[in-house]
Amino acid sequence: MDVVEFDRRTFLGATGLAALGTWDRDWNRLRRVLNGRLVLPGDADYDTVRRPYNLVYAQRRPAAIALCADEADVARCLEFTSAHRVPVAARAGRHSYAGYSVPENGLVVDLSALSGVHAGPVSTVGAGTSMIDLYEGLGAAGRLLPAGTCRSVGIGGLALGGGISVVGRKYGLTSDRLRGARVVTPDGCLRRVDAEHEPDLFWALRGGGGGNFGIVTSFRFATAPARDLAPFELRTPPGAAVDVFGAWQEWMVDLPDGLWSACRLDSGTPTRALVSGCWVGTPESLTPLLDRLAAKVPVLARDVRPMDSLTAMRYYANCLNGCPPFTGLPFVASSRMVRRPLDPARVVGLLDGERATAILCDALGGAIGRVRAEDTAFPHRDAIAAAQVFVEAAGVSEAQARRELAVVRDGLGLGTGYVNYIDPEMPDWRTAYYGRNYPRLRRVARRYDPDRVLAFPQSV
Repeated sequence: MDVVEFDRRTFLGATGLAALGTWDRDWNRLRRVLNGRLVLPGDADYDTVRRPYNLVYAQRRPAAIALCADEADVARCLEFTSAHRVPVAARAGRHSYAGYSVPENGLVVDLSALSGVHAGPVSTVGAGTSMIDLYEGLGAAGRLLPAGTCRSVGIGGLALGGGISVVGRKYGLTSDRLRGARVVTPDGCLRRVDAEHEPDLFWALRGGGGGNFGIVTSFRFATAPARDLAPFELRTPPGAAVDVFGAWQEWMVDLPDGLWSACRLDSGTPTRALVSGCWVGTPESLTPLLDRLAAKVPVLARDVRPMDSLTAMRYYANCLNGCPPFTGLPFVASSRMVRRPLDPARVVGLLDGERATAILCDALGGAIGRVRAEDTAFPHRDAIAAAQVFVEAAGVSEAQARRELAVVRDGLGLGTGYVNYIDPEMPDWRTAYYGRNYPRLRRVARRYDPDRVLAFPQSV
């Protein structure tokens, strides 16, 4: 697809904005010029359309939600918010952990209609495409892309923050596969962005976090031929969490690239541990690798399920028999990047007897670790794992859930985190999420959004 870069005046004129003259702050005027819909608080479906996945933020009331039909609608929305200093945020899958895609009294730029997959060795993917639709589109063409497992997460937010995958050790982060993007920046330009065009912005889009720099409308990803996969689980007995987590940390750092694994610790009396993963290969070649771990820890059951890659993605998305509807749940979450093995007794001790808390550790390394930290905006190339801390907030106040979260997050004794698990109370978040790449990211943001149109509490 050819991409043409417009200057602001030409692009806005082509989309009908020039005829509006000077904006007044009249949402109905924006509504009239959109090709899609503008949903306002008085509309019957407003409460449904505004609802985020994280129900901790279900009370947030944006002034309007623009259900954009095309790139021109995205430009119209940015023109309106730039002129009137209205808070604005792009939304693809509604999964911002901190609710940043639902700005209070602001405009939500909903990209869900900008979806679809044109699959090939380099695949074009609309920024509003959900994970399950991404995999269906790629799978039909026999292609594979490392990306997320939650079926309703949007490709936009996931890819811009990095994108951890069950095949990431083999194929890298989602952002590592990015070859280009179409971006509408707050100055009204529709930009073709790749290694030759806007190279600084292209660098920033690969790990610099969603919500910064501009609104991406589509991506181009280098995909791989689809492979058969072998998801697996090793269930372990109560009381074995310390031994399991310690053995998993030793085991997972010395594995071939084709083996991704995770260790989940669930609070309780006692804390429980589950090891799971995915192997790019046959069950027979996986067996000796699992035997090495099983020799060190008690295993109640071993479950290996060989599948083609599309079926495996349906399995992880809980869509083998059709996808459940979008519901959401209340939670708070944070993360830490693990660069050395942790004391298993201390980590498990943070969870013993606690309420509805989990630590989910994803193995990194492999192809992810063979990219230099400065080559993309994602700085955590030397991390051996990403630890997500997740606390359910049903039946308790957000403040209580956040106190519980902070105890575990800070108790891990680590200083960096993953921006896709964004935490509004993350200590020193600039360093935690971006490390030494933050100054360059800030310069890119000031170039493309000098008036901070896209500002939010943790924007670059």
